[in-house]
Amino acid sequence: MIQIDALPAFTDNYIWLLQDTANQRCAVVDPGDAAPVLAWLERHPGWQLSDILVTHHHHDHVGGVEQLKAATGARVYGPAQEHIPGRDVALDDNASVRVLGLDFQIIAVPGHTLGHIAYYCDQPETPLLFCGDTLFAAGCGRLFEGTPEQMHHSLERLAALPAKTLVYCTHEYTLSNLRFAKAVEPQNPHIAQRFDDVTQLRAHNRITLPSTLALEKLTNPFLRTTETSVKEKLDERNGTINPTPSTVFAGLRAWKDAF
Repeated sequence: MIQIDALPAFTDNYIWLLQDTANQRCAVVDPGDAAPVLAWLERHPGWQLSDILVTHHHHDHVGGVEQLKAATGARVYGPAQEHIPGRDVALDDNASVRVLGLDFQIIAVPGHTLGHIAYYCDQPETPLLFCGDTLFAAGCGRLFEGTPEQMHHSLERLAALPAKTLVYCTHEYTLSNLRFAKAVEPQNPHIAQRFDDVTQLRAHNRITLPSTLALEKLTNPFLRTTETSVKEKLDERNGTINPTPSTVFAGLRAWKDAF
């Protein structure tokens, strides 16, 4: 049984810590800062950091990799198409890796960056998705390198995974994303309820993750580009007709960038 906890980093990053308690081995996802991980290891003597999983090359996701590798000898996995410091294993689309007894499938999700990957573990009871900055709770990443078409396709691939999949993204952006979602779909009761729930959590400085794909499909405008209410709102706002889900996505992303 693997336990997963969040180690806060910077102002709103989460470094995901996967723990194999039986063997006292652990792995981390996107350690932008080594300090929170080293502090955890110091508080848990006898534990070994065996693996580091990286989704993309941005500094707030890789900044701590080399220090952690030097301190622990951990094996570093990362996207083949990007420069990842200390990388031992380069991963392309549909590759598979085994970490702490879990089998992860690699899904290429270009958009935020061109080589961005996600790690998906198809456990029967609780599938796991570590998606970096591609899919956020109630949102998605900015397009720093890829095109709207690429990002839309990437999100469609993730949305096709089982509805009960737990979504572990890497930023606490949920509340601001839901403010935008309310603007897109002011009559959506699921968004209204989630906004109230998340507002309460953040008022007590509590984490809003992981999410589930089922919840995202009900409340995340970027996964709802085929919904009539979303398309009509965007058409009305822009005064143009957006004929395809991809153009709806592009319009939503441009709106969110300026929101």
